[in-house]
Amino acid sequence: MKLRTLSFLTALALLLLAGCRAGGPGQPARTVAEFFNKYENRPGFKATDWSAGLTTRLLLGRLGKLGGDSDLTQALSSVRSAKVLTFAPTTGSARDLVAEGLTKEVDGLLSNERYTPLALDNTDRTTVLRYATRKQGDRITEFVATGNVQGAPDSFMLISVGGNFTQEQFNQLTKILPSVAGELSR
Repeated sequence: MKLRTLSFLTALALLLLAGCRAGGPGQPARTVAEFFNKYENRPGFKATDWSAGLTTRLLLGRLGKLGGDSDLTQALSSVRSAKVLTFAPTTGSARDLVAEGLTKEVDGLLSNERYTPLALDNTDRTTVLRYATRKQGDRITEFVATGNVQGAPDSFMLISVGGNFTQEQFNQLTKILPSVAGELSR
């Protein structure tokens, strides 16, 4: 009898934990790519996908050199892809999706995929983003930023950037990403 009760409680606990991760509608996404695929064609969502070819990366590197900051120059030329997904709700149920669903779903998949959350001081900016990274050795191969669309506090934004960055290059990108994100979400 005790073994049966223990099995039941264990199963119940696992179901509750799974429910905590599943915030959005339908089956929760398990990866960032699945999250984009799940939401990009839904009403109210806007997706932007950009892939950098060699020519584009060289051009970004040249443009970055005009600014004189070599870490930013190298970071720009190391960007391989960038995806942005935005959602600005117009109804109460859509605001609930942001507050209770999208953010929890992203937090769950980032934890599940072993992204490392980072605490950055971005309180002086109008667009506040939370960052998580994936590394291979000492290089950052992907980072994800989540936050709100500029000027819409109940909104949602997810940015995924793939590349090959040093920590300092990543730090330089986080300085310019909030302003770039504001432009991309328009």
